[in-house]
Amino acid sequence: MKIKNLNPKYLLILTVLFFSCQENYTPKPRGYFRIDLPDKTYQNLDSTGFPYSFHYPKYAFLSNDPYNPKQKYWLNINFPAFNATVHISYRRINNNLADILNDAHTLVAQHISKADAIYDSLIIKPKQKVYGVVFNIEGVSVASPYQFYVTDSTQHYLRGALYFNTHPNNDSLKPVIEFLKTDIDTLLNSLKWNY
Repeated sequence: MKIKNLNPKYLLILTVLFFSCQENYTPKPRGYFRIDLPDKTYQNLDSTGFPYSFHYPKYAFLSNDPYNPKQKYWLNINFPAFNATVHISYRRINNNLADILNDAHTLVAQHISKADAIYDSLIIKPKQKVYGVVFNIEGVSVASPYQFYVTDSTQHYLRGALYFNTHPNNDSLKPVIEFLKTDIDTLLNSLKWNY
């Protein structure tokens, strides 16, 4: 049998097919980028002129809330390494505590459609006059996985919510969420009202 001149294009395809059949292909498991977490170090909020003070991480920075510039006590704690923000809002209580607390629970309830579970934990610190609730909202596509509110029940009310500036995928964000929960818990443990 005589082989006619083979087109180089077909020869290349045959060579690739021959050598590619030598090894079995095994699909690789799905992976995520490695996230380097910084050491936990904290600093005090310069509470001059603020009705509250707390500790926040040194790897975060504070900024005014750009959506509410008239609210001078509303802050954002920005975590640039994680593309995350804790939005802090403050209200003075003026015989309206029941309405304010109802608003806080309504904001948490907005996550019910995406949440697998919502766990709440009470905060009771009589010496510091800090009382409130922390909400741990679980679910892959929950926009805000950790929220809280605290009050002294007579004058001050402070609310916070953790948000990521990305499409929520809380399975892959879980290590960062857990890391930032510790920072929020430190904020709550160090919170003091300025009378």
